[in-house]
Amino acid sequence: MKRPLDFYLNQKNELEKETSILKRKLINLGIFRFAVFLATCFLIYLTFGSYPDVFIIVFLGIFLFSFLVLKYLKLKREKDVIDAKININKTEIKVLNREFHLLESGKEFINPSHFYSNDIDLFGKGSFFQYTNRTRTKDGKITLAKVFTENKTDAILEKQNAINELSEKVKWRQHFSALASLVTVKSNTNFITNWIQNYASVFPKFLSIIQVGFSIISVLLIGLVSFGYISFSFLLVWFFMGLFITGAFLKNTNNLYSETDKVRETFKQYHQLLNEIENEVFSSRNLTEKQKVIQSENKKASLIFKEFSKVLDAFDNRNNIIIAVLGNGLFLIEISNALKVEKWIKKYKHVVEKWFEVVAYFDAQNSLANFKFNHPNFVFPTITSKKETIKSTNLGHPLLKVDKRIDNNFTIENEQFFIVTGANMAGKSTFLRTVSLSIVMANCGLPVCAKSFEYTPIKLITSMRTTDSLTEDESYFYSELKRLKFIVDEIHDKDYFIILDEILKGTNSKDKAIGSKKFVEKLTKSKSTGIIATHDVSLCELENEFKEIKNYYFDAEIIDNELHFDYTLKNGVCKNMNASFLLQKMEIV
Repeated sequence: MKRPLDFYLNQKNELEKETSILKRKLINLGIFRFAVFLATCFLIYLTFGSYPDVFIIVFLGIFLFSFLVLKYLKLKREKDVIDAKININKTEIKVLNREFHLLESGKEFINPSHFYSNDIDLFGKGSFFQYTNRTRTKDGKITLAKVFTENKTDAILEKQNAINELSEKVKWRQHFSALASLVTVKSNTNFITNWIQNYASVFPKFLSIIQVGFSIISVLLIGLVSFGYISFSFLLVWFFMGLFITGAFLKNTNNLYSETDKVRETFKQYHQLLNEIENEVFSSRNLTEKQKVIQSENKKASLIFKEFSKVLDAFDNRNNIIIAVLGNGLFLIEISNALKVEKWIKKYKHVVEKWFEVVAYFDAQNSLANFKFNHPNFVFPTITSKKETIKSTNLGHPLLKVDKRIDNNFTIENEQFFIVTGANMAGKSTFLRTVSLSIVMANCGLPVCAKSFEYTPIKLITSMRTTDSLTEDESYFYSELKRLKFIVDEIHDKDYFIILDEILKGTNSKDKAIGSKKFVEKLTKSKSTGIIATHDVSLCELENEFKEIKNYYFDAEIIDNELHFDYTLKNGVCKNMNASFLLQKMEIV
């Protein structure tokens, strides 16, 4: 496989050639279609009044023109899909060059009360979600956010296998995303599912028999009028009777139409995506299990959704005045479409939610697989049950540029607690987010930014960005205490990897030192595993009291009146602090 950047550039060039060819075909087809129209009009003029020649010309002209219109629409569809793929490859090229800040940030998923989502740049501008997300459906985006926040440690190997398999199906993934991007939906699937599952039929069952019988009689009357057996007035009376019957159920059909108009585009989008899932061959357990879910009925899920999509499109034709008037007056067409909608809902309401979930799953997994493909040098964590919770070499942050990123070897055993000190801007917070994100990625089944990564699965909990709340009349310090209480309650009966950054910032330094020390002692005695970053070197004395506690630091040096950082994790306690130097350097004091 080529390097990701080379692959995307090559794909973009090939697709641009294809779309250029299709563009020329569309132009030629448009010219030919116009010529057919002019030729038909001219021949009609020449043969006008000559029967049956004029009818033959009209029929052939309409037939050929309609064929060319359908051909044009098909080619236009192909071009739209290819154009969407070109945009996909352009996006990947930009992202690999670290130009991703215009993508969706996922800020709506930030939750300060979550285990870690508010602390580790998981959502928001410049976040891991913004960098990773390529979902094209609303549900897919929500599902991806849930994958990042569910904090589950089960079946990691199966997750890895699914992501690895999908990562190799680049063209399939791009085609899936392209199809999804071409349809704009009005409603999320939760609304659709609730509507379908709670829908109660409002049309009487006998109405379907009346509709069929009425249509048959209309055809007979049209035939009799055409051959002169009966007067046109009979057909006219029958026509108004049809409009009367339609009007009697107009309120119900209007209500049903207003609901179906909200869901029509969703089924049009999803039947195409289901078709792609059905026709692809998968081998990993997670993917094949999801594929089986949409094979539960007596025919393909994509065909079932497609049928409903066509019914909804036909229902939408009520806005065409000619179809609405003639169709309802002679064939009760609006009632017929409403009955078809109700019949479909009754038959398939039990599977709709599961099929929506399958599409959302693949949409989210495509983003994860895309991340794997874009980072061939990242490694899947080796899942172990050794005493080391994490044993890694060259561990780095995935959002930092390779040429600027400083990687660190990092090993921490189960029930160990690290105290990390260091000067301002020396790399403590970045390191905490690196470790945090690597745990989240490992639990999701993603490869991590490391040369090697052995991992005993564990859930994550953090306290790094506590904020006060004016609306709840909470001070900053009280918000911190609530967060720490949340952590203590959670670790009471579950194992977590705890990451803390400068706790108890909302109180005075002496009180902070005493409180921080007691809190770390409590965590150590509870046999917790984790890291705390602090400027308070007095905490480092705990290493002498507890064998589980180890001191590490990030250093800063002043060379030639300039501050230098090596961003390298070292054993011991930091001796060099830089606040005073920076205040003087920036001429603040």
